[in-house]
Amino acid sequence: MKKIVGQIPNFITSLNLLSGSLAVIFAIDGHLIWAGVFICFAAVFDFMDGLAARLLHAYSEVGKQLDSLADVVSFGLAPGAILFTLFEFSLFDKNLPVYEISGQWYEWLILFSAFLIPVFGAIRLARFNSSFSEEPFFRGLPIPANALLWASLGLILQFPGNEKLFQLVFTTKNLLFLGVFTSGMMVINLPMFSLKVKSLSVKENWYRYLFLLISGAMIIIFKAYGLAFSIFLYIILNVIFYLAKVDL
Repeated sequence: MKKIVGQIPNFITSLNLLSGSLAVIFAIDGHLIWAGVFICFAAVFDFMDGLAARLLHAYSEVGKQLDSLADVVSFGLAPGAILFTLFEFSLFDKNLPVYEISGQWYEWLILFSAFLIPVFGAIRLARFNSSFSEEPFFRGLPIPANALLWASLGLILQFPGNEKLFQLVFTTKNLLFLGVFTSGMMVINLPMFSLKVKSLSVKENWYRYLFLLISGAMIIIFKAYGLAFSIFLYIILNVIFYLAKVDL
């Protein structure tokens, strides 16, 4: 019985991996809304497996490695696939099978720049797994946060009348900049606060409560747009805190 209970966190991690795999398939097939939905499911399972491991005291090296492998797929490859398809829409106005793409060399370079996300995400996870630091904050943008940003860009497409927005915001240049920027943010050495708390003290967690309050309001008001805005808010707040030398 103890062995079965000990595998519950790994089972939840497997659901994370399954969700990420489905997100990749939907993204490559051009169904970005469903890709975004399954990345969100993966994020929920990613939270739940850690919670289950703490509650059940079911920690293991296998679980740690499985979690990272699942995250590479769900929060690395899946958002990379979303960006790849967004590039297809911006360059060719449609989603094409890879073998049917006929473009210039620079268009291929742009397309495959989408996979900087899984590469840099894997580097970040490898650094995290090999680090023995006891710092209470992250170094660089957490890979699930980056994935949720790209998931939100897929979810935004569910709202009617977004054709003008797509043409204005989802341009090749904007997507290329955002892809390179977020990939770099994952491996940068910038301290970024964690949402894990040791106590509910307002004095110790004021910046977490501030972020959650503003983010919650934006998501309620702007829905998928608010999710994207909240990730940008997270980055901006951490830059401000770093420059102001706020202790995280």
